[in-house]
Amino acid sequence: MKLPFAQIDAFADRPFTGNPAAVIPLDAWLGDDVLQAIAAENNLSETAFIVPDASDDADYELRWFTPAVEVALCGHATLASGHFVLTGEQNRDLVRFRTRKSGVLEVARHGECYLMALPAYPPEPATVPGLLEALDVANAQVLRHPRGYDLAVLDSAEAVLALTPDFRALAAIGDTLNIVTAAGTDTDIVSRVFAPAAGIDEDPVTGSAHAVLVPYWAERLGRRQFSAYQASRRGGHIECELSGDRAILSGKCVTVIEGEFRLG
Repeated sequence: MKLPFAQIDAFADRPFTGNPAAVIPLDAWLGDDVLQAIAAENNLSETAFIVPDASDDADYELRWFTPAVEVALCGHATLASGHFVLTGEQNRDLVRFRTRKSGVLEVARHGECYLMALPAYPPEPATVPGLLEALDVANAQVLRHPRGYDLAVLDSAEAVLALTPDFRALAAIGDTLNIVTAAGTDTDIVSRVFAPAAGIDEDPVTGSAHAVLVPYWAERLGRRQFSAYQASRRGGHIECELSGDRAILSGKCVTVIEGEFRLG
């Protein structure tokens, strides 16, 4: 059995930057164990699978798998899936994906970029035992969103860049996305994102983290639009906007591999 396969750098304007995602279109769903095994074989932050949607709600169904688990929301692999569909269907300017736990997500052409609409998840102040110790940070504002996001706000971009987390200790906190952020220098905000419990020590560029960062920083900055940089080794720029209950993210994609995945 041969499956079409594309590897796409999302939130990237050239190869080897942004966050790589595999996108595999299917005619119908394979078993969950097979989907997970494919994602483990790819060994990328995420592998996205799309299936034509039989309902009127969307164009495709969409699911995402890390090498270890299926996730409830992934932004960069959604952007990559949108790039995959819109590149293959030049007469289409918008694609809608129905997901199992995050509703319907949209990706639209926007000049040389794409606009992606994710749910906005405003975080609330919280106590997260062990988080600051695992990050090796003495003081920070800590917030949490119940869908699995922890946010630590530091005093400076330099402090974010200097982090050397204890990944084993972070994983012990639970299956949450650990986001660290501060006001930026070249951009309005800067962040780094860690997900060791999901098999990813540091994620290169994380769209779903900005579902939390966008409402937080929109309120703090006092404006709906701002620029962001996720300061991983690969790095990625995201233009952000809060629109009602949606976080609108803008970014580019680059296809770096096309081929087929063989299942025996």
